[in-house]
Amino acid sequence: MLMGEYMHTIDTKGRVIMPADFRAELGETFFVTKGLDNCLFIYGQAEWEALSAKLRQLPLAKPEARAFVRFFFAGARMMECDKQGRFLVPGNLRSYANLKKDVVLTGVMNRAELWDKESWTKYSDEVNPAVTEIAGNLADLGI
Repeated sequence: MLMGEYMHTIDTKGRVIMPADFRAELGETFFVTKGLDNCLFIYGQAEWEALSAKLRQLPLAKPEARAFVRFFFAGARMMECDKQGRFLVPGNLRSYANLKKDVVLTGVMNRAELWDKESWTKYSDEVNPAVTEIAGNLADLGI
């Protein structure tokens, strides 16, 4: 399971250090793609294949399904870390997530997320005060 919050910087070549425990969980090869809330989602091989299988089941005739699959897969890239534990974030994904210098990697159960630090702080500041209400709403789902 992926969890935790790690502050890093993105170097001038667009590389970010992947935390060691994330590398262990994600495996040698992992996938980076556009995520929701203007962050990047990072999946290990098994999770990527499971998600891909689910998305393959979406009806091609539905415009929303086509749009989401295009959004999710068009920018996706298979990655590996170098010997220093860094991976190169492609320019199109850096642009999408507005990654500048300071970034945050978060573990979110079955995936990691890569955020611009300013965006992560803003998102956290908006969501944290509402967590109690959100938890109450999730009680209807058995959480």
